[in-house]
Amino acid sequence: MTTEPLSFPRRYARTQRFTLGAPRAFTVSPDGSRVVFLRSSSGTDRANQLWVLDAAEGQERVAADPRALLGGATERLSAAERARRERSREGGAGIVGYATDTAVELASFALSGRLFTAELRAGTARELRVPGPVIDPRPSPDGRLVAYVRGGALRVIGAEGEDDRALAEPESGAEPGMVSYGLAEFIAAEEMGRSRGFWWSPEGDRLLVARVDDAPVRRWWISDPAQPERAPQQVGYPAAGTDNADVRLFVIGLDGARTEVVWDRARYPYLAHVHWSPAGAPLILVQARDQRSQLFLAVDPDTGTTRMVHADEDRQWLDLFPGVPCWSPAGQLVRIADEGGARVLAFGERPFTGPQLHVRAVLDVSDDDVLISASAGEAATAPETGEVHVYRVNELGVERLSQEPGVHSAVRGGGVTVLASSVPDRPGAQVRVLRDGKPVATVTSYAESPGLSPRVTLTEGGARKISCALLMPTDYDGVTPLPVLMDPYGGPHGPRVLAAHNAHLTSQWFADQGFAVIVADGRGTPGRSPAWEKAIRDDLTLTLDDQIDALHGLAERFPLDLSRVAIRGWSFGGWLAGLAVLRRPDVFHAGIAGAPVTDWRLYDTHYTERYLGDPAAAAEAYAKSSLITDDGLSAPAEPHRPLMIVHGLADDNVVVAHALRLSSALLAAGRPHEVLPLSGVTHMTPQEQVAENLLLLQVDFLKRALNLG
Repeated sequence: MTTEPLSFPRRYARTQRFTLGAPRAFTVSPDGSRVVFLRSSSGTDRANQLWVLDAAEGQERVAADPRALLGGATERLSAAERARRERSREGGAGIVGYATDTAVELASFALSGRLFTAELRAGTARELRVPGPVIDPRPSPDGRLVAYVRGGALRVIGAEGEDDRALAEPESGAEPGMVSYGLAEFIAAEEMGRSRGFWWSPEGDRLLVARVDDAPVRRWWISDPAQPERAPQQVGYPAAGTDNADVRLFVIGLDGARTEVVWDRARYPYLAHVHWSPAGAPLILVQARDQRSQLFLAVDPDTGTTRMVHADEDRQWLDLFPGVPCWSPAGQLVRIADEGGARVLAFGERPFTGPQLHVRAVLDVSDDDVLISASAGEAATAPETGEVHVYRVNELGVERLSQEPGVHSAVRGGGVTVLASSVPDRPGAQVRVLRDGKPVATVTSYAESPGLSPRVTLTEGGARKISCALLMPTDYDGVTPLPVLMDPYGGPHGPRVLAAHNAHLTSQWFADQGFAVIVADGRGTPGRSPAWEKAIRDDLTLTLDDQIDALHGLAERFPLDLSRVAIRGWSFGGWLAGLAVLRRPDVFHAGIAGAPVTDWRLYDTHYTERYLGDPAAAAEAYAKSSLITDDGLSAPAEPHRPLMIVHGLADDNVVVAHALRLSSALLAAGRPHEVLPLSGVTHMTPQEQVAENLLLLQVDFLKRALNLG
């Protein structure tokens, strides 16, 4: 008896895009002796364990195993924890996050709503028994205490399990469930990259704590029509032009004494970033609602007063970047800024990089240098399409640490650098441990091999030299013109043209169904220049122009059948697919719109207003960039083209109202279309059968729509 091998779609879904079993979330001890990370036990196991690697010996051992800690019981997540994971697009299970003390001796984590700690040298873990559900536990810098959130209250407990008490909890007069201490609000976690709401002082004697009041936020209801016996879930969703949560910041002592941090919250309501290190006073970054101005403020923790360290303004918008602002060990302000047409690393007012690099993130700051990730800037000698590298920067210049063409990232501590490298000709990511620049160990990956090698050409297309990835069928003869599938995300925050093997697996699978697949990163996508990203201000439809330019540019060099062109995408890419079919049916002959934003007035404040402004003052920009308006389809063109709309009914980010309203507008206009509702599915599609069948159904639709045999 033989067993039929699993299809690529099933393996892709089962392995969560071949990420299960891969090491991630690295922390290096300050003495360089230990590397802590998460990894599941196989390429199909969702449950992450906490691991420690001995940097000297190269040996790995488990510090905490969720199955042992739960005694085999099924993991249970609170609604708040599920929401946190949705914001971070976390599809794993077990230990999905952890925090450590300064010495990286003690780690804490929540598991099934319970509080656990692990002694990282000894490799032992235990539960601190407190009523749950527990969210985001974090040890104090000295490891004596653990702070965590429960029921909207920030609490602290001794590392040995003693003296559990509340430091701040919702006031008695607050509306139930609306006020929380120590958690990030929706748009901070979804759009600002701030997933946490409290920060220990370096001495461990007090904390900075965010207080979030969601009462001003409009309430929406998310239901699953396939489960009529279940009550709808109420969520606070700050749609464009509506009220945000009220966010304040307090310094709170271990005795519960509190001092409010004072700044002009009316002018700068967004608390975007908080940094507290031994190098200086607490540092916060606050933004105006229009995101065209922001302040870097130093906080006096004794009085709560603030002083301005730096101010930024930009006529389009100001971006937020991982790792900054922060203090250098010498007390200098480290930031990323758009200056002279380039995105640069700056110390105080002085830029340390130029237009040759486009800085993406600060990874570490030491006495000697700053570790950054960056791609090629506009003045680079070569475009290095899809590449992201790690660099050391100091007063002497810039040194690249990653050499292979690919996508690289790093974590550093105590003279040890953990370098993760994804390259085009090797599946997954290789994680090497370097001491003083020399390899001393490799972190094992249990991720499965895809069994599929992308036949990808990284190139540039069109007059604007748009970054493109072109994928042809594995057995392609190089001559026959092929129907085309555009496969973009195509918008802010989501570059898809990457010099990495696994980034193109799904596109290659579609190519092997008989398509030439094009992934194009046009204006609005990050990684090239500030002007490139900000060109879409007030007009998101420019992203569609760039997809067309890339298509036509590549058609001059490759055998593409422009009489059969389809487009598929998810989220922003889903919007782009719908826009392509409705606005440019002369170019696109079919589209698949997955979880599309169809009316930008229904998307959140921090994201949407950054690009389109206040809907009350920019009604025309919203109408032009939306697929629908109150009057129906927005600027539809002829002829009608087949469109499949796919949407998860439980999506609380791009709510299913987007898809339903588009379907209604299409029906009113007499335009046939298909709607695929996904019961119980959020903005992610982690369910194995759903993810597999989505790919198969899309291929079936494309072949029908383009009349392919």
